[in-house]
Amino acid sequence: MDIGLLSAFIGGSLALLSPCGALLLPAFFASTVGSGPRLWLHGVVFYVGLVVVLVPLGIGAGVVGSVFVTNRGVIIIAASVLLIVLGAAQVLGFGFDAARLLPGAGTLQSQSDARAGLVKTVLLGAASGVAGFCAGPILGAVLTLAAAQGDVVTAGTLLAVYGAGMVVPLTVLAALWGRIGTRTRAALRGRTFTVLGRELHSTSVVTGLLILAVGILFWTTNGFIGVPELVPIDVQAGLQAGVAAVANPVVDVLVLVVLAGIGLLVWNRMRSRGRATVSEPEPR
Repeated sequence: MDIGLLSAFIGGSLALLSPCGALLLPAFFASTVGSGPRLWLHGVVFYVGLVVVLVPLGIGAGVVGSVFVTNRGVIIIAASVLLIVLGAAQVLGFGFDAARLLPGAGTLQSQSDARAGLVKTVLLGAASGVAGFCAGPILGAVLTLAAAQGDVVTAGTLLAVYGAGMVVPLTVLAALWGRIGTRTRAALRGRTFTVLGRELHSTSVVTGLLILAVGILFWTTNGFIGVPELVPIDVQAGLQAGVAAVANPVVDVLVLVVLAGIGLLVWNRMRSRGRATVSEPEPR
């Protein structure tokens, strides 16, 4: 399960950097939203838009998978083959726009173009979750993993993690946009190269190889059952014990007091800066 979540998160990040629109969203947020708390607010709202569209898709895939849960062996083989096919298509630069398969996706995109502010951001998130010719195989691979789980909650969680994989690097890149140099942006966009007369893109190749690896691993480990946990069981038990030790009202009150104190300090500092700016004499 940990492998599936990690794959979904990385897939979301690579979908953001897909060659069809690499860095368009970070550049848009950097230019229209700016930085600071307002950017993080828009990042959260963008994620809400993603979740509104992606999680129902994941739940739907989970429902389909649960219907055939008694035929687990067949599901694993079919999902593995589909993942390998999608990975090969991604490597070769083939794709599809999942938005064309969903009713109302075009209207959603046009509404996001016509709105402004937080409404535009949430609509943009909803449209970006499924749009993109280059990202189509990535979304298809995550949906395949979701269907193979045979569990609605797990399937929905996979798509939510996929959305988080998009929004986390989006927000970070937008916040650092002014400090990112031309070389760094070019590296993030990737580059094209030719193999046997066919033009390939480095980001698509990396993404496709990841999907291929997940498909092969899914097949050889009986749906990730044979894969060791990324976080060892004893470490998980220790973390759970630690969380249980601090889960009491006294600790909660102390945490709230500390957070309130930090908030007051930040507010007081910003207020002092504002007063200094106002009292500063205008140059003559």
